[in-house]
Amino acid sequence: MDRIIDQQLDLLRDKLLLLGGTTEAALQRAMRSLTERDSKLAKQVLEDDKIIDQMELDIDRFSVEILALQQPAAHDLRFVISVAKITPILERIADHAGSIAKAALVLNDEPQLKKYVDLPMMADNAAEMLRTALDAFTAEDATASRRIIEQDKVIDKSYKRVFDELITIMIDNPSATASAAHLLFVAKHLERIGDYVKDICELNVYLREAAFIKHSKIQ
Repeated sequence: MDRIIDQQLDLLRDKLLLLGGTTEAALQRAMRSLTERDSKLAKQVLEDDKIIDQMELDIDRFSVEILALQQPAAHDLRFVISVAKITPILERIADHAGSIAKAALVLNDEPQLKKYVDLPMMADNAAEMLRTALDAFTAEDATASRRIIEQDKVIDKSYKRVFDELITIMIDNPSATASAAHLLFVAKHLERIGDYVKDICELNVYLREAAFIKHSKIQ
């Protein structure tokens, strides 16, 4: 017969994965609201953020309940701690998705400044990183988590390319400065999402190896 705590940890994992999937969907919808100039979809992303906030609170309460009533030790304790740390990271990623949706609401009312080539690519890379990071969490795969951390360099390179291009547009066409600034913020939100996924992967390594690799040169 399974221990009660095993059942609770399984449920906690399911809650986290549901939050992760909802967060990934918010990011993808936010990006679509920009590239497809769909302001209705952007408003839906902002409205759905309340659901994500509630999911975060639910996981927080359940994590505290497990810690208080079951008093997990060793690996089980690391699992609960990892979930408790990953949950607010996912909520912050959803906040960045909401910020992208807000930018879309502004940009969709203006002539399109440029083709959104790099930005959707950055969003796709970030969403894929998030999805595989959560898979690695489920599998407790530290090796895969380290590989995902390296993938963030692709997003960083795209961000630099977008940044340089938009700054050039601002210089050459001052009337486009406002729109270019909003796109810069979108790019920065995507770059930050990549950083947050790295944080999740570092927690994956902690769960598996009981080792903190944040700020460590050797990962």
